[in-house]
Amino acid sequence: MKAVIVGAGVIGALIAWRLACAGARVTLIDAGLPAGAASGASFGWINASFHADADHFRLRHAAMAAHRRAQADLGTDAIRWPGCLCWEVQGAAQDAQLRSLLELGYDARQIGRAEFARMEPAVAQPPDQALVFGGEGVVDLGHLTRDALAAAADRGARLITGVAVTGLIEAQGAVRGVMMAQGRIAADRVVIAGGTGTTALLDTVGVALPMLRRPGLLLRSRPVATKIRHVLVSPAQELRQDDAGRIIAPTAAAHQGDTAEQVTDSPDVLADRAMARIRSLLGLPEPGWAEVTLALRPVPGDGLPVVGGCGPAGLFVSTMHSGATLAPLVAEISASEVMDRAPSNAQTALIAPYRPARFQSVSS
Repeated sequence: MKAVIVGAGVIGALIAWRLACAGARVTLIDAGLPAGAASGASFGWINASFHADADHFRLRHAAMAAHRRAQADLGTDAIRWPGCLCWEVQGAAQDAQLRSLLELGYDARQIGRAEFARMEPAVAQPPDQALVFGGEGVVDLGHLTRDALAAAADRGARLITGVAVTGLIEAQGAVRGVMMAQGRIAADRVVIAGGTGTTALLDTVGVALPMLRRPGLLLRSRPVATKIRHVLVSPAQELRQDDAGRIIAPTAAAHQGDTAEQVTDSPDVLADRAMARIRSLLGLPEPGWAEVTLALRPVPGDGLPVVGGCGPAGLFVSTMHSGATLAPLVAEISASEVMDRAPSNAQTALIAPYRPARFQSVSS
């Protein structure tokens, strides 16, 4: 089976790897470079503590386990499991957050100021109470993308970069390949994992997929000597530290709930403000930011993932925000379906609310 995947971000790369392992002849095409768009500007927090509803929680929770499978199968060190300390809300609101997560079966507990100080001495003013999410992790999506592409290449997958797919080839109700300015590539299956570019390609075959405009800025500091042990989610800022000692943080104070459609200030100004909040939180004199990156997050119209077959036979889509959490699970499910191998009953139930058909009924 010949499969073309459009988009070499983390989702496309992991699908390519899983398909290549299943015996497909895979060609991956990207208009830019691997992980060059949203994947390269992701905070990289693996979690299910942030979720829209119970179904979304179950999907994200299952994806955390899929990360561990991908970590073992790839032998990658792109994924780590430091856990998270969260005190974004306090008092009764935090108590309610804890109850809700425990009812869902999540690994969560509440700690006081003294235990927080022992667990995370980098924070200058420990909160009175915080939640510990011990099973949460972080991922360097650029690193994971490169590892997945290398593993796919070992199985015969091919990568084309700097070339945009402009349309889909369709005949007798089935997809037959993709079109580029430079020519055509035939395929038995096409997977569109092109992030914010997904809508335009689906439009060419009459498939609706509305997308929200959600720009986001991510900063990286110069390396600092202070060691941050967890993902930190405070009322003022979310942040983590990478293996090189750099602080990584969204410039938005609460980026999981950030619904801004435009970046209204200069990136350097927003990065300066975020670094000021980080210095206050950590009590550091002067960790300056070294890099700030803007990317459009691929957020479908209802804010939830879109995964599965759509339009002509053989066409599949996989696009979402929170690919940092969801990508390994979505890759497993997508690869099974592309190869005409039904996912497990559990995975079928998990992905059922996120099929592209929900937008077709709205648009018709």
